[in-house]
Amino acid sequence: GEAIGGMGMSEPEAGTDVLGMRTRAEQQADGSWLLNGGKMWITNGAVSDTELGDRYLIYARTAGPEVKASKAVSLFYVERGMAGFSLGQRLKDKCGMRASPTAELVFENVSLPAANLIGQPGGATVCMMRNLEIERVVLAAMGVGIARRSLEAMNAYATDRRAFGASLRDFGQIQRHIAESYAEYMAGKTYLYQTALGLDLDAAGNRLDTDGVKLYCTTMGKNVADRAIQVMGGYGYMGEYAVERLWRDAKLLEIGGGTLESHHKNMVRDMSQLDAMP
Repeated sequence: GEAIGGMGMSEPEAGTDVLGMRTRAEQQADGSWLLNGGKMWITNGAVSDTELGDRYLIYARTAGPEVKASKAVSLFYVERGMAGFSLGQRLKDKCGMRASPTAELVFENVSLPAANLIGQPGGATVCMMRNLEIERVVLAAMGVGIARRSLEAMNAYATDRRAFGASLRDFGQIQRHIAESYAEYMAGKTYLYQTALGLDLDAAGNRLDTDGVKLYCTTMGKNVADRAIQVMGGYGYMGEYAVERLWRDAKLLEIGGGTLESHHKNMVRDMSQLDAMP
């Protein structure tokens, strides 16, 4: 690609409570906007310890407290090099997903042309929710991928490793780990494909199953990775065998793109509108 891009939604004090964001953009007399605030946990926020990425879509509040929060958020296009746009810090020492650069972005009186407003003022919340639905399906897919890789590793190891004169896979305790992992992986994969197939990319309103598939698949992926470590014992705990990294990477999926707790809330709220189970 020609540019490194990202999206800024979360803030130091606004994660799950995203509509409580404090980053603000105020329109000026000439139609331009003045952006102030900061964004945290931004993927592709930095390309080095001192350099930002190139291009970002930033959510900011553009109306006062008298306006309902869902009608007060707008979306802006921001580029590296704009005066007042800087790298707060590159976030290091993460538990997992270490190959993904994460950073804090800072905006201090960043002047944005009127054309850098995307859509209408106050109209970004629906766009945000639609994009979160897509993101949650992607994160669920990552959970399924982690489960598959972990299952392949533990299955191969259980075949090759011998203990007490028999293959490790001949012991009932190991069989339980492998069999349950396979069943959960296949269930998650099926739910993922079904949800992706039915997803309307042009509209919000898919939340029940986009939350549901992420809720299931992310924890499933972490649990399968955990079982792989258990089957492989000390070797599973070492970096040489990858499953310890998969286990660390999986934990982020239960937090990023919406916490498990937020999925519980959203799903139960949406299920109150169901007349019958699908």
